[in-house]
Amino acid sequence: MVHLRALEPSDVDRLYIWENNPDMWRYGFSPAPLSRHQIWEYVEKYDANPLAQGQLRLMIDTGNDTVGTLDLYDIDARNGHAFIGIMIAPPYRKLGYASDALQMAAEYCRNNFRLHQIAATIAADNNASHALFKKCGFTHTATLPQWIARPKNLHIDAHIFTLAL
Repeated sequence: MVHLRALEPSDVDRLYIWENNPDMWRYGFSPAPLSRHQIWEYVEKYDANPLAQGQLRLMIDTGNDTVGTLDLYDIDARNGHAFIGIMIAPPYRKLGYASDALQMAAEYCRNNFRLHQIAATIAADNNASHALFKKCGFTHTATLPQWIARPKNLHIDAHIFTLAL
């Protein structure tokens, strides 16, 4: 079982490693490495008013270790929806942490933000994420053709998965 918690200054080094892992860039949308200073400033200046800021980053914690992050972004309270992204560090994958965290986040969005829908943008070649989101009740509802760049000037589709809350 996991719990979702706010960012803490002690998370900076962990986030620095995760955000700068080239293997993770393939599935995310980060265009460049982040400096430790940039991450420190993000954590230090973080405003935990997600409805005003339009985003919320949470750490996924087991009680013994922090195993990943979960992001709510493009939070639109007026229209009742948001996007969600999740990353579990490689040593902690396939242990059920991601599905627990996604289910907790969906409940949180429904109960605290009164959202009616959340969505995820997933690269067409990210089979693990497809399986995870389907397991958690999300449905593939749209495809954005050639949306995500890959090496050698290739582009692949992005799949939009949605969950009605």
